[in-house]
Amino acid sequence: MLKRIFLGLLLAVVLLAAAVAVKTWTTPSRQLAVAPAPKLDIDLQAAARRLSTAITFRTVSGLDDPAANAAEFDKLHAYLEQQFPKVHATLKKEVVGNKALLYTWAGTDPQAKPVALMAHQDMVPIAPGTEKAWTVDPFSGEIKDGFIWGRGTLDNKSNLFAQMEAIELLIGNGFKPRQTVYLVMGDDEEVSGLRGALPIAELLKSRNVRLDWVLDEGLLVLDGVLPGLKQPAALIGLAEKGYATFFLSLDTAPGHSSMPPQHSAIGSMSAALARLEANPMPGGIKGVAGQMFGALAPEMSGVNRVMLSNLWLTEPLVRGILEKSPSSNAMLRTTTALTIVRAGNKDNVLPGRAEAAVNFRILPGDTIASTEAHLRKALGNDDIKIKAYPGNSEPSPVSSTDSTGYRAIEQAVRQSFPDAVVAPGLMTAATDSRHFSIVSDAVFRFSPFRMKNEDLARFHGNNERLAISNYGEMIGFYRQLLSNANAAPAQ
Repeated sequence: MLKRIFLGLLLAVVLLAAAVAVKTWTTPSRQLAVAPAPKLDIDLQAAARRLSTAITFRTVSGLDDPAANAAEFDKLHAYLEQQFPKVHATLKKEVVGNKALLYTWAGTDPQAKPVALMAHQDMVPIAPGTEKAWTVDPFSGEIKDGFIWGRGTLDNKSNLFAQMEAIELLIGNGFKPRQTVYLVMGDDEEVSGLRGALPIAELLKSRNVRLDWVLDEGLLVLDGVLPGLKQPAALIGLAEKGYATFFLSLDTAPGHSSMPPQHSAIGSMSAALARLEANPMPGGIKGVAGQMFGALAPEMSGVNRVMLSNLWLTEPLVRGILEKSPSSNAMLRTTTALTIVRAGNKDNVLPGRAEAAVNFRILPGDTIASTEAHLRKALGNDDIKIKAYPGNSEPSPVSSTDSTGYRAIEQAVRQSFPDAVVAPGLMTAATDSRHFSIVSDAVFRFSPFRMKNEDLARFHGNNERLAISNYGEMIGFYRQLLSNANAAPAQ
């Protein structure tokens, strides 16, 4: 009997191993086979100097005072007209709201659905006290060691100028797009996009414009970031997470610190926040994350390929590994971040009120309502009042990888970054593109930056910079994407 049980178990193990091996080695690559794009015919050093000058315009957006840096935006607008004369002689330019820009490049086929490229003019300020941590003046636009340095080189003037460079080049070569192309350049992306991108989307909707696809800033070409993948990974964002902040307050009787109650406002609020942090919303390798790992698995090597090719078996183990890293954990679930705690103003007085704020980034499939329900349950204290931030937004719809837009972007990425593998991904931060679901079902998020792990902290951080060689790739990518729109994407 024991022998038969042992043989049965052995057979089961052999069959399981065989199934894993077959699934691993027979899963085909999903990478599009295309020839690299032709060499970019442009004076790249001159293009770098144009971007360098743009960095000197301090177009920092303000939440409370939209007009605070209006003169800097005006300088940028004048500079664009000066440096890209063919664009401004060919495209129709409109100023929307305060300083947002909308350009229209009329297509040759009135029946073809238009497309939109997005970028934003504004940037975040330099964190006070960190100026000396920069290698160069953050608003100098200095060109040094093969890089363009300064605030906005990554987020997001390089996208904007690369688009302008590509279109100036295409017009000079006599190119005319089949589809009408809109350029959307918001002026307040860093503080919500409610004054720039949203009014532009609403304006297009009022004109009965329905976009075939939209491409905004987003995920990157990650080099050496993903374990088990030798090639760079170019991730195209199909969706972005929602945004939900809730303000919490707990009122109790104030008192003297010499006679503290058993449960103070601070203690009760702290205990509730600890319960919330210890009970995250459920996650899993599903949805966009599942699509991403499905596309990357055949390109990986060793144990990583085996694990990701057999998630039907390994999902709990893989999920446990991914949850240990904040960046990969954010792809799997709605995240919980405790961001503000306030209580008390004197060391010997028990405060009568404790306040806190918690920010959730909502995974597609969850909602603001389901997130708030989780919050109430996890806090475990009915005395805590919850108030939702008025600017909360639901997760974006998930765009399809079977759409013409995804295929066109995928093709351009493969042509412009032939050493990279392409996969869909999820944008965990917010962009202006979330406002464009009212005019398109296919909204994508991709920035053609080559990034190593150590470079990721430069976004909104110190020593923001862009390699001139990468800037050339960016211009080539947008040129190729617009060229591809004149013909059917590769199958």
